[in-house]
Amino acid sequence: MATGGWGVLVVIVLALLWVAMAYNRLRALHHRVENAYGQIDVQLKRRHDLIPSLVEVARAHMVHEAPTLEAVIRARCIAQGAASTARLHPGQPGAMGALAMAEQSLNGQLGQFRLQAEAYPQLQDDERMLQLREALGSTENRMGLARQAYNSQVADYNRRAGRFPDLLLARLIGFAHLDLLQAAEGVPAQGEPRGVSDPEVAAAALQASRPCAS
Repeated sequence: MATGGWGVLVVIVLALLWVAMAYNRLRALHHRVENAYGQIDVQLKRRHDLIPSLVEVARAHMVHEAPTLEAVIRARCIAQGAASTARLHPGQPGAMGALAMAEQSLNGQLGQFRLQAEAYPQLQDDERMLQLREALGSTENRMGLARQAYNSQVADYNRRAGRFPDLLLARLIGFAHLDLLQAAEGVPAQGEPRGVSDPEVAAAALQASRPCAS
């Protein structure tokens, strides 16, 4: 084989080696993001599971606050739908946007519930309510730590996927930019999840939230 032919072969082999290494590096970083999101998902499930019990305990005392309690349950249902979509699309902008907005709405409704619950001293002293509030608070703290770990992994992944020459491979084979999960702050619920940019993910989020509308 001519010298030029060997040179071309060496270049091809080196290029293939780089592609394999870059792919494995990006795939490993993406897998870390998925694992980190899994920890968020665990805490979301626990949070969503605690809320119906919280409402049922409150219902016995807050007999005149049915609209508030129903609003909490509906916001929780929408948040569950957004979480199920995010579970299938961790890191995707549409899924993360819908989840953040749904959790903000849920926080807003829980905030209204807590304000109204202060007017019921017997509820404040209820042992079961105290246990549920403590469990919910510890779950939210763990979720905050899990969110920080997830956002750190996303930042590492995006840094690598956006750096030349890995950027070329990332764009070629679909290692898309991933979104951070913003901290959910309490805002009033406004119906269906918002903040969804990807059409397919938006459709999934809307479908997941439909049972809450009944």
